[in-house]
Parts: sequence; C-alpha cells; structure tokens
Amino acid sequence: MGMWFEIALWKRIFAAMTLGVIVGSIWGPGSESIAWIGTLFIRLIFMVVVPLVFVTLVSGVVSMGDPSRLGSLGVKTLAIYLATTLAAISIGLFLAATIQPGVGVDLSSTTPNEIQAAMPLSERLMSIIPSNPFAALAEGNILAIIFFALLLGVSLLTIGDKGKPIADLMEAGSHVMLRITHWVMEVAPLGVFALITSVAGNQGVVALLNVFTLALVILLGCILHMILVHGFFIMRFVLKLSPVMFFRGVRDAMMVAFSTSSSAATLPVSMSVAEENLGIKPIVASTVLPLGATINMDGTALYVGIGSVFAAQAFGYDLGMTDYILIAGTTTLVSIGTAAVPSASLFLIAAVMEVIGITPEQIAVVVGFLFTFDRPLDMLRTSINVGGDLSVSTAVANWEGEFDREIFDRPLKY
Repeated sequence: MGMWFEIALWKRIFAAMTLGVIVGSIWGPGSESIAWIGTLFIRLIFMVVVPLVFVTLVSGVVSMGDPSRLGSLGVKTLAIYLATTLAAISIGLFLAATIQPGVGVDLSSTTPNEIQAAMPLSERLMSIIPSNPFAALAEGNILAIIFFALLLGVSLLTIGDKGKPIADLMEAGSHVMLRITHWVMEVAPLGVFALITSVAGNQGVVALLNVFTLALVILLGCILHMILVHGFFIMRFVLKLSPVMFFRGVRDAMMVAFSTSSSAATLPVSMSVAEENLGIKPIVASTVLPLGATINMDGTALYVGIGSVFAAQAFGYDLGMTDYILIAGTTTLVSIGTAAVPSASLFLIAAVMEVIGITPEQIAVVVGFLFTFDRPLDMLRTSINVGGDLSVSTAVANWEGEFDREIFDRPLKY
C-alpha cells in the first residue's frame, strides 16, 4: 500500500483513466453498475467546495491587509478572463471555417432534443447578491458565496483586533479544508476509474467515431488554445515562466476535470495545485479560481463557437464575416452564464445559433445530434476550462506580487 501512495497522483489517475477505457469498452452497458462509485467521488469533492471557497477567501482577504487591493485584483482577473475566452472562440471559429466539419453531414435521422434556455446575464448578475447568505452556502451558489465572503473579509479588516478571533478561525479553517481535500484526492483514481468505465461502456468511444471530424476540430482547438494562448503567450511571453513547469503543475487538476466534466467539482483540486505546485498565494487562488469556475469557460466557448459553425455548414447556411463576429460576441456573453456542470454548454449553443438565423427546429435537431456524444467532448473542454483558470490565476498572482517563483520552478514528483 505504501508503494501505491508513493506514485505521483497524476500517474495513478492516468492509469485509472486508461484502464477505465479498456474495461468499459469490453464490459459495455454493464459498466453502469459501478457508476455509483464515481458519483460517490464527485459527492466527496462537492462536499468540500463551499466551505473551502468560503474560509480560504475570507482568510485571504484578511491576509491582504488592504481592501483596496481587491479592486485591482478583480479588474485584472475579469479582463484576462474575457481576453482568453475571446482567443478561444477565435481559434475555434478559424478551425471550423477552415476544416468545415459540418459540410456533408446528414442530420435527417437525428431525434430533436428539448432545448433549455440559458440563464439570462441579468439574472446571473442579480444572483451575485444573496437574499440569504446561508441559503447561498447551502445551495452552493459560488458567485453569491464569493460576494458574502469578500464582505466578511473586508469587515474583519476594518474592525481590527476585535475581529481577530474570527480571522484566526477562518485561517485555521482553510488549513483544515485543504487537508480534507488531500484526503479526498487519494480516492480520485478509484472514482476516475468508475466514471471513465461508465462513459466508455455506454457511449464515449463509439460515439466519437461517428462524428470524427467534429471531434478532431474540437480536440485540435483545445490543444492549440492551451499551447499557444496559455503556454506560449501567457507563460512564456508575458510572465517569462516555463510552460513545461506550468503544465506539469496543473496536470492533476486537468485530469480530475476531464473525468468529472465539472469545473465546480474540480475546484478543490485546482486550489490545492495552485498553492502547492504553482506558487500562487491563497488570496489569489481563493478569489480567481472560484470566479473562473463560474465565468471563465475557454473550452466551452471554443466548443459553442465550433458547434454553431458546424450547424450552419450542415444546414447550408453561408456565413459571412459579420456572422462570425456575432458568434464570437454572443459566445463571450453566454459563456459567462454557463453552469459549471456536465453538458451545460449544449444548451448555450441554442442562443448562439439563433443569432445567426438558424431556426428553432434546426437548433433542436443539432442539440439532439450533439447530445449523443457530448460527454467525452465535455470532459475535454472542462479540462481546458480548468487549465485556463489556473493560467489566469498564475498571471494575476504575478502582477499582484502574490506569487512564489521558487515553488513554481520546484521539480515535482514524477
């Protein structure tokens, strides 16, 4: 047993994923019988999300000593999140227009799928202020939790020594929650194995073969976005850091994101690797990452853009430059309102396709077609979302002086 825990976590997770694909492909639909193990793992990591975000954010604000720094941090975070999202859409649209995955695709046999409306941006903004903070904690409303935690942290700063007992409690709580997160992560290989086995056994591998060109475009877009935007531009060009060390540091979080298909479920792991592998101080990790899990959807935006162009090509729509600009702008806005749960972005495609004139009936057919094989692609784009969150956090930590270069450059266990 000791040898098992001496193996680097990412290796254990990767082995579990590989074995899960093999077992699921052989076992088939019967693999659904162990899906409950994966569900149990997801429940364990969701269990720590809310208390971890809350206590680490309050503790981080108190450690800043100056509430005015929050304004600078927030502006930089939102600006770079929007910039990376727009870059992802641009890459996706370029690949979709060049490779044309929708040309020649026959959707006549596809069963239409009921379309759910995406949450309006105004409603998303309104939900930031909780009518009941305790209800927000119970419901896991991350934006509302961030808002209340910021207020509490700033208030503790303004009352000085009188707030020290609560500040100390929050600091101790952050250490406790990180320790619990580490314990939960030790069962990650088992949970990942069950999740991947279930997906491969039910639909994943075969479904992707049915739509190879579209899957290839999305995969290529995700790889290019991570390497060019986050690896080369942000890490190497802007921050003068090693892209290799960055990707090595985020691999655990990206693998958990791949297996769970949920940015929110991966949040505890993201916060852990941010501090321990990337050298990001708690104030940035506890602020930028939860916000990113809610509004930064690089992989989702890339997928929605490609999916919209795919639909237009399949139905014979001739898209001009204005249409591509509309797709890019609309996707940027709707990605902000994406729920951080599996397959949520499928229903955002409806809003984008409607903008370029695709009829509701055609939209329903496209959503039904994409739904068949969405899970494996959702796993891929979620890992890109999480990788983007950690890249932006590294940049903001650098600019705010909340970054430890020695930890970032420290060799990790292979």
